[in-house]
Amino acid sequence: MALTAETWPIAASLLPFTAERLADGEPDAQALRRWQRVFDAVVDAGFDAVDLTDTWTAFGDLTPVQTDAMRESLAQSGLTPASLSVIRRSVTDELDGEENLAYSHRCIDLAADWGVGVVSVGLHRPLTAEQRQQLWFWTVAGHRDPYDDPATWELAVRRFRELGRHAADVGVLLSLEMYEHTYLGTADSAVRLVEDIGMDVVGLNPDFGNLIRLHEPIEDWREIARQTLPYANYWHVKNYTRDEDAVTGAVTSSPTYLESGLIDYRSALQCAIEAGFQGVICTEHYGGDGLSMSAANRDYLRDRILPRRAYDPPPSRVRQQFPQSAGAAR
Repeated sequence: MALTAETWPIAASLLPFTAERLADGEPDAQALRRWQRVFDAVVDAGFDAVDLTDTWTAFGDLTPVQTDAMRESLAQSGLTPASLSVIRRSVTDELDGEENLAYSHRCIDLAADWGVGVVSVGLHRPLTAEQRQQLWFWTVAGHRDPYDDPATWELAVRRFRELGRHAADVGVLLSLEMYEHTYLGTADSAVRLVEDIGMDVVGLNPDFGNLIRLHEPIEDWREIARQTLPYANYWHVKNYTRDEDAVTGAVTSSPTYLESGLIDYRSALQCAIEAGFQGVICTEHYGGDGLSMSAANRDYLRDRILPRRAYDPPPSRVRQQFPQSAGAAR
């Protein structure tokens, strides 16, 4: 059944919330209250769906007791866990790649157990010390994947294919997040990676915001959209203002509302829907009151951008299934 503005699953990212430090054993009353406050804040902002963003809680590291407690806290809030985002745990990391792969498998299992339809993974690494010292971390270059190293490329293909097989076995989608200076950092490379993996359960999370904020020359977002949106099965949406001084070469960027930045999301959503996109949308924002900004962006999408009437979507190049609960009417 085709989605409409009323039924489209739009999830709040948990990026704005302070990271939870997990301890072994049963969560104490204070931890339970913190979890509940976060979920209640998301509900109070008008969301009925949430992205399980693992910068807030390492969901793949929850003990069985913690898993039950977290799931109960979610149920009490009335939120639907629509997606799970695995952040900065590259499966090709020279030191932690195998553990990141194992962690991603655990996240897929949790997603299947909780009825979460899509798990987003990527190749971006932890922030460097220099990046953490900046106001905006993207103003300083971090890790770069070795584009001239076939062995590392094949490692990424092999490990994502392994995760894809697991996802397919348990009925979950796997989405690869586009991110600067990785094999998912340009339109051509991201599409090639998905095609080399060659599984309809594996698609793209076309987070162009990660690319257009860079203080360096960038691809035209329209060309990124044209190439990648046919492969989208999940989508982190955010926007940035961008100014380029042709004389000095200076570039500035700053987070802003979806409707105000460089990316025209009216055109981007139309392009995605025409390509068959019917996936979960997650609203993200850095800085300020990120949750309120995410809520404003949700309202922009629902009230002015997403289709009012259902129609049969065209066939997609990747699978577009998601939990029935995630698409339920508000």
